[in-house]
Amino acid sequence: MKNSPTISPRNDVTWLLTGQLGADQVARTVTIASWPFVIGRSPSVTLTIASPTVSSQHAELRLEDGGLLVRDLGSTNGTFVNGTRVAGEAAVHAGDLLQIAEIVFRVTEQRGYVDCKTIAGDSTDRALAMIQFDKLIAERAVLPHYQPIVEMNSQQTIGFEVLGRSPLFGLKTPHAMFSAAALLDLEGELSRMLRDEGVRSALSLPSNPLVFVNTHPAELEDASLLEKSLRELRAAAPRAALVLEIHEAAATSVPQMRALRQLLTELGMQLAYDDFGAGQARLVELGDAPPDFLKFDIQLVRGIDHASAERQRMLESLVKIVADLGIVSLAEGVETAEEHAVCKGMGFVYGQGFYYGTPASAGTFTTCEARVTPWRL
Repeated sequence: MKNSPTISPRNDVTWLLTGQLGADQVARTVTIASWPFVIGRSPSVTLTIASPTVSSQHAELRLEDGGLLVRDLGSTNGTFVNGTRVAGEAAVHAGDLLQIAEIVFRVTEQRGYVDCKTIAGDSTDRALAMIQFDKLIAERAVLPHYQPIVEMNSQQTIGFEVLGRSPLFGLKTPHAMFSAAALLDLEGELSRMLRDEGVRSALSLPSNPLVFVNTHPAELEDASLLEKSLRELRAAAPRAALVLEIHEAAATSVPQMRALRQLLTELGMQLAYDDFGAGQARLVELGDAPPDFLKFDIQLVRGIDHASAERQRMLESLVKIVADLGIVSLAEGVETAEEHAVCKGMGFVYGQGFYYGTPASAGTFTTCEARVTPWRL
């Protein structure tokens, strides 16, 4: 064994590990209440992790002069501190990331004794997500998924919406990613990265389909930054048929939407307003700054086959108004054959939802009946 690193004494500190013991579990905080503290797959160790990637006796934590040391116990898949594999043993400090095979913990310390062994809660999930967010951005650790958009009459796939996913614990869904980004005021940067990676992966989709990409409302606060992002996106994918989605609630400034529409036309992109009807249905903006596509919110579509006659007439009237304005209507959240039939009868042009297909990676889709004229520079 190599010589132990020198660590300052901290006899009044209780050490804690925060992390998920499995991908399907909530994050929790475990108190290191005995020494040595052995982590592994075996039920006889101090902290058991039922993962096939973890060795029976994987790693050992111990105190030396009040400081914390970790020693790898000859594991197959390794022990890591802040991404560096431990050869022998290494010092661990508060705030470090301790990785046991694929399982990652945040190491923290607390003065005094912590009476409970395990504490679970949303705060630990958020702490882990914050730590992982830097990794998400630095490594562009996202796995773009694509949900089919179909033509209502034929149910043929004509395009896809790009949806963000990540393999990182605590950041696997868009909600988790943007919740962490909001704490750092980085929603715009995250949105741009998801859009860029989504379009890059979409280049492997068949038949050059429509690709709907999202924005975050924070991006509209800096028009020059959004313009730079879109120009770079077009340069990276000169022939992709791109549609930029703007949340309906963010499309409140007619001059701003007109300027954005002019930019998109220059770049050979199209515009969609998303989640129409989720809040106030902004009919003024539809007339003064019309998009190419209008995506009706899932709350208007869900259960429409069981809805009252008045609600059905209201939705059908909105679809007709949209058609009269020359805007293509799209029903979001279609989940059943009955919802599809009613939406089709109302005049919706396109549909999206689990009834037509669940989000999946680009390689999942081998055929697409897209009838889209590719953009040519």
